[in-house]
Amino acid sequence: MQMSLLYEGKAKRVFSTEQSDVLRIEYKDEVTAGNGAKKDAMTGKGRLNNQITSRIFEYIKNEGVDSHFIEQLSETEQLVKAVDIVPLEVVVRNIAAGSITKRLGFEKGHVFDYPFVEFFYKNDDLNDPLITDDHVKLLGIADDATITQLKEQALRINQALIKLMDEMGLALVDFKIEFGVDREGQLLLADEISPDTCRIWDKATQENFDKDVYREDTGSLIDTYQTFLNKLEAL
Repeated sequence: MQMSLLYEGKAKRVFSTEQSDVLRIEYKDEVTAGNGAKKDAMTGKGRLNNQITSRIFEYIKNEGVDSHFIEQLSETEQLVKAVDIVPLEVVVRNIAAGSITKRLGFEKGHVFDYPFVEFFYKNDDLNDPLITDDHVKLLGIADDATITQLKEQALRINQALIKLMDEMGLALVDFKIEFGVDREGQLLLADEISPDTCRIWDKATQENFDKDVYREDTGSLIDTYQTFLNKLEAL
């Protein structure tokens, strides 16, 4: 398969393929936190994130959610549709944790009355700031109809993930996702869904099954992700 490197980020490399509308993604054995302030190489991390994301994307496809995912190629690679990424991190929160406890004073573990969506502007120079719907429009990122679609899709994905995590004995605290637009103009879920992009707690013990074990130095990230994958594969 002919390919050239198009982009390299913190966690992935993106390559072209012989098909102009198909890309190959390679997951890297690197982990970062704090916008790259903390960074380590961990053997097996790329394999775990690729396998977890591939399984979750297949699951949510069966739940009626379209994504850029085509197929898993190898332990660390997958094929995806080429999309133009919408420069937003779309965050859905079910339980208070992380930045919202500092911004608004919610106690960690507070269960919100309903899930809600936040937008963060993907801009490293600005440290990915939280923005409003009006900011999204004024920045020329999306119009009202697309903003509504982003929120509806995010909440639909939330419902599917809550159902999946519940079957694993886990609680979905929050997560961030990205979307892209394909050549037909269709808005698709893109990037990944993994413990890198979700905050997940064990329902019984409140143990973390996400990157917080690395952020907070409370355990082995590789062991945690492997246990999560084992739970996923056992369904």
